[in-house]
Amino acid sequence: MTQPTPRTLAGAFPPDFTWGAATAAYQIEGAASVGGRGESIWDRFTSIPGNIANGDTGEVACDSYHRYSEDVRLMRELGLDAYRFSISWPRVLPDGRGRPNQDGLDFYDRLVDELLANGIEPYPTLYHWDLPQALEDRGGWPRRDTVDAFVEYVHAVSARLGDRVTHWITHNEPWVASWLGYGSGEHAPGRRSSADALAAAHHLLLSHGRATEVLRTGADTKVGITLDLIPMHPFEDTEADRDAVRKEDGFRNRWFLDPVLRGEYPSDVLERWAAILPAIADGDMRTIAARIDFLGVNYYRRHVVRADETGSPVVVEPEGVEQTAMGWEVYPEGLLELLVRLHEEYESPPLYVTENGAAFDDTRSNGTVDDPERTSYIARHVDAMARAIERDVPLAGYFVWSLLDNFEWTRGYSKRFGIVYIDFQTLERVPKASYDWYRDFIAAQRGTRSVRV
Repeated sequence: MTQPTPRTLAGAFPPDFTWGAATAAYQIEGAASVGGRGESIWDRFTSIPGNIANGDTGEVACDSYHRYSEDVRLMRELGLDAYRFSISWPRVLPDGRGRPNQDGLDFYDRLVDELLANGIEPYPTLYHWDLPQALEDRGGWPRRDTVDAFVEYVHAVSARLGDRVTHWITHNEPWVASWLGYGSGEHAPGRRSSADALAAAHHLLLSHGRATEVLRTGADTKVGITLDLIPMHPFEDTEADRDAVRKEDGFRNRWFLDPVLRGEYPSDVLERWAAILPAIADGDMRTIAARIDFLGVNYYRRHVVRADETGSPVVVEPEGVEQTAMGWEVYPEGLLELLVRLHEEYESPPLYVTENGAAFDDTRSNGTVDDPERTSYIARHVDAMARAIERDVPLAGYFVWSLLDNFEWTRGYSKRFGIVYIDFQTLERVPKASYDWYRDFIAAQRGTRSVRV
């Protein structure tokens, strides 16, 4: 399997381009009952039999709570400019509101200091789906007062870390948090109500807007939000399938892009959901559209869409295409298409690819992990980014998903996205061949020799 060489690709990116890797708190930290951390919706959800493959939980995960120094060393050897991680709300505010837990804040204080001491810029995400269970018990994201609770949490984190953190991400993938958590019930908290999902989505976006103003404490502070965006293609070139694409695009993409970047929900989607829309107060849309300094883009796949007999969109899997272990098509051209669309259609602020990666069935042999499929995947998506820059897309950085194999939500530990292999019995870290490729690429980008300590 061929891919562009690190040195061939390196010249396409500006010298100040940010190269990073990403993780999330519940997926790697473990220490679920340590240091005063409260229960999250994922702790409760994973405790219910049948919700997670193999009955797995995030109780231990990669134990990065205790092993973060080892993980930062791996980042330094990789040559990262930045590390995108998330902060656990229930570790900071165990009951969701009230007095902050100093042990929890101390942990993130140490992590930020360790990163900076190793020349790695922290990019914290404030919400990566781990709502304190105490807030869910009071109604969760469908209730408007959860917005106030989030703002209190953001104040607590910003007060502790804001003197050193210059790049903040308010939310990760609000579509997933709202629709998989409250609409389909596939994710925590496992509720199934389209009305609740719409209310949750509105309140997530509203909390983003309010948090943005809290976080922007100085001229150097940059604030953004990360959206999971999916290019849409019709199954057949028919009017019905093109209309289905527009509907699916409204559901997955425009419902979040338009309010954040244009200050309004798309009219066609408002009309479709008119009967179950949440209350939208005066000033909400202005708050949601608070100025952001960058937009994070998570990209994994495209959707091929056809219309069913009622005209509703149905996502179909193309036949005979390359797929990851998740059953997702490998389609690097979609990343180029998406970035160009954001630049041309939305006149976007600077963009970061905040997640991009793939799960494959990695095995360890003779102490090493060879993962040519992942190496090829990353290289081809980096090439797509280079071509986007050639088309004047304001792309500022890339974060591979993920630094470590981790708890992959409902798939438990059965799917491996990391460029570092985790032996979940011993918690040993083993860099994969894709780690080596990325290390060499970053070194080539800087015109330096990569070094493995």
